[in-house]
Amino acid sequence: QVQLVESGGGLVQPGGSLRLSCAASRSIFSGNAMGWYRQAPGNERELVAGIFSGGGITNYADSVKGRFTISRDNAKNTVYLQMTSLKPEDTAVYYCNKRFSPSAYWGQGTQVTVSS
Repeated sequence: QVQLVESGGGLVQPGGSLRLSCAASRSIFSGNAMGWYRQAPGNERELVAGIFSGGGITNYADSVKGRFTISRDNAKNTVYLQMTSLKPEDTAVYYCNKRFSPSAYWGQGTQVTVSS
């Protein structure tokens, strides 16, 4: 059974930080590169960060490079996104899924709102 459960979002002021978590089922997590995606109102879903299965290789969208850090705990089938120096344009619903060939199943996402 495919399961993706995102958490950790909230309302934060510009310049603030949040840490997102995504608990995934082993079937989608184990051995796969994972990614964090986001979708703002009126926009398409975009990939913001990816991490390979071993955790040693990561990549980021230019818009978040230097501010966001993706990591994973393979023992817990969990992927994290540490977000710092948040900007209003980071406001979106954040999702996790496989980095390559995402599953057709998406979790409910977690809302991040950056506003003063």
